[in-house]
Amino acid sequence: MKALCYNGPYDVRYESVDDATLRDKQDVLVKVTACSICGSDLHIYHGAGAGFTEGVGFCIGHEAVGEVVETGSGVNRFKSGDRVMIPGAVGCGSCRNCLRGNVRNCLNGKQQVFGLGHALQGSQAEAVRVPFGDFNLGAIPEGVSMDQALMLTDAQATAWFGCRNADIEAGDDFVVIGLGPIGLMAIDSAIVMGAGRVFAVDPIKERRDIASRLGAIALSPDEAIDRVRDETKGLMADKVLEAVGADATIAMALQMARREGVVSVIGVNKNMAFPFPMGASLSKGVTFRIGTTSPPQTWQELVPLVQQGRLKPEQFITTRLALKDGAEAYRQLDARVPNVLKTVITP
Repeated sequence: MKALCYNGPYDVRYESVDDATLRDKQDVLVKVTACSICGSDLHIYHGAGAGFTEGVGFCIGHEAVGEVVETGSGVNRFKSGDRVMIPGAVGCGSCRNCLRGNVRNCLNGKQQVFGLGHALQGSQAEAVRVPFGDFNLGAIPEGVSMDQALMLTDAQATAWFGCRNADIEAGDDFVVIGLGPIGLMAIDSAIVMGAGRVFAVDPIKERRDIASRLGAIALSPDEAIDRVRDETKGLMADKVLEAVGADATIAMALQMARREGVVSVIGVNKNMAFPFPMGASLSKGVTFRIGTTSPPQTWQELVPLVQQGRLKPEQFITTRLALKDGAEAYRQLDARVPNVLKTVITP
């Protein structure tokens, strides 16, 4: 089969690889009908290396939807032809954490993210093997398009998770730092959750313009802290979401939070030694939360919101390319080509 493979920094290739096949009675084989590139895939593209990825020559990607083509003998929920969402990570489905929906912290050591190494090949491919398929796959409900479902596999789920971690309450002044697809989806999520004013921070004008159309107060990084201070009469923001994954933006988030405020970090940061400002944070009493989502944990809330049209994650899809053009898709996203936000790749 064909797939996009990581072969070293800035080297993603469209290649022939071994066909995805069932390895266990609980596996499900899915024909990928659409996949997309996540911001964290760019860390791999840049050569994140040890601690993030394992080796080279593996299929990349962890956001996909598709159609079931084969199931193991132990699979009961799905059959050939079913339309399914493939979440970014999988778990055993039987431990205490998995049964609570917290797949990212599977207690049996079965938690794996697609596309970080050879152990679980990625989904930017013609097909993908999904372990513990009954538990990990999600059926695409009526009233949810394939584009919408694709966004629910990670991006919209992560945005929602980050906003939930921020403990948004009605009327809150809320800041989103970083206006990639997840940051923009977080604006919509915060508004649905009842936030009052939403401030949106990004250096790219085109992304700030989109944030303005969504109803946010768009700010450049240079003006953001002073503007939020002025708009809140010195109180600063009730809740802040960081969706970049850089030391500077995490530091900015902590500065922008009010006393007893909450900072929620969902940006993937490769720096393992962030100089956390303990004194200032202790004085302010800031709650700091960081983590990654288990997408199925969010679907019970998100699916009805998408079906009702209250959330429209598909609006952030700007580009469609064939799998064979995957290297160009990565180049565009890495270069932050204007007006390219979310790219859907079709095998």
